[in-house]
Amino acid sequence: MDTKIPNARWLRVIVPILIACIISFMDRVNISFALPGGMESDLGITSQMAGLASGIFFIGYLFLQVPGGRTAVNGSGRKFIACSLTAWAVVSISTGFVTNHYQLLVLRFILGVSEGGMLPVVLTMVSNWFPEKEIGRANAFVMMFAPIGGMFTAPVSGYIINVLDWRWLFILEGLLSIVVLTLWWFLISDRPQEAKWLSATERDYLVGELAREKAARSLDKAVSKAPLADVFRNKGLVKLVLLNFFYQTGDYGYTLWLPTILKNLTGANMASVGLLAILPFVATILGIYVISFLSDKTGKRRAFIMLSLFCFAAGLLASVLFRQNVPASYMSLVICGFFLKAATSPFWSIPGRIAAPEVAGSARGVINGLGNLGGFCGPYIVGVMIYFYGQSVAVCVLAGSLTIAGLITLWLPKECDPDSSRVENIPLDTLNSIKRS
Repeated sequence: MDTKIPNARWLRVIVPILIACIISFMDRVNISFALPGGMESDLGITSQMAGLASGIFFIGYLFLQVPGGRTAVNGSGRKFIACSLTAWAVVSISTGFVTNHYQLLVLRFILGVSEGGMLPVVLTMVSNWFPEKEIGRANAFVMMFAPIGGMFTAPVSGYIINVLDWRWLFILEGLLSIVVLTLWWFLISDRPQEAKWLSATERDYLVGELAREKAARSLDKAVSKAPLADVFRNKGLVKLVLLNFFYQTGDYGYTLWLPTILKNLTGANMASVGLLAILPFVATILGIYVISFLSDKTGKRRAFIMLSLFCFAAGLLASVLFRQNVPASYMSLVICGFFLKAATSPFWSIPGRIAAPEVAGSARGVINGLGNLGGFCGPYIVGVMIYFYGQSVAVCVLAGSLTIAGLITLWLPKECDPDSSRVENIPLDTLNSIKRS
């Protein structure tokens, strides 16, 4: 980017979006602290019901994926997120007053519906503000919401439960959503043309760059009209769907049960558990950076996806094998944190390499949507396994799911990995004809 162009949008757009995403993550996972912090005993919840209550969020999460993205494109993402924040606040505060598990299940499902449009909306809003040469960095900042949210949620939730109780956890974090709603409404704008705080220089730069890119994309209007069935006709994309399902099963099984695992491992109070849960999420940030850097540098997408998944599974198994040695078992869980999201960067670079653009666009939505069903299965399976066989078996099942995902990587097509030699070996007259066309 030209360094003479002002950069106000990085502060006025990315920061509010990141904060809103962090709040959504906190509302999503605070139940993982509430359950071992007194909710299970107060409401008479079994581990099976705890797993269902944690996972049912992801069933509701599917409903607004497509409508949310369309609203951001054709309407106002700012208003959509404002409505979502209001819904999160109401649902979270209401959860603090539940008296039985049926009420909890309904509220968790509604929370999933209200959060479902969050990611497609904010990613669309980012595309309204950042040209192609900047959008990669912008999206990278936004996608950090999960580990950063985990770092904040863990100590704050543990402290609130320890000082007050689990009901106040939902009430106070619901009130926090209202504070963020106020900041969101006054700080964010949908598009550069609507932002009064934007300088003329930056506005002219953005409007010009984005208009040129839009004109270039409009040359292929068939992209948005590709039939969804084409996704399932592509064997490589179907393998990505399956891989992501088993990956998310392990991912959210680990994330939503981590506080319970730490509490059972250490016997500590919830404030201490909250502090112990910080380090795995710090490791997550490092893992995202390291694996994405190595994947980009080497072009070996499949290898680093497989490495991340197998190492994640190995960390889970090690935490069980060393459960009598608390420091060793805890460090194994930290290693799991390093590889928790490490595979995401190389994974999401693949759809566009193995499918035509019009199919790849639909594929990302299908892969994300069906992958989130793993977000339901993971927590629920852990709850069932704990109820019947104990925590160690539950953790091993998660490791098995990640191992399956890693094995599926072996059957991904070679086109998943960038290969510059293919371009270098194309005859010069062929390259010239491509350029002319």
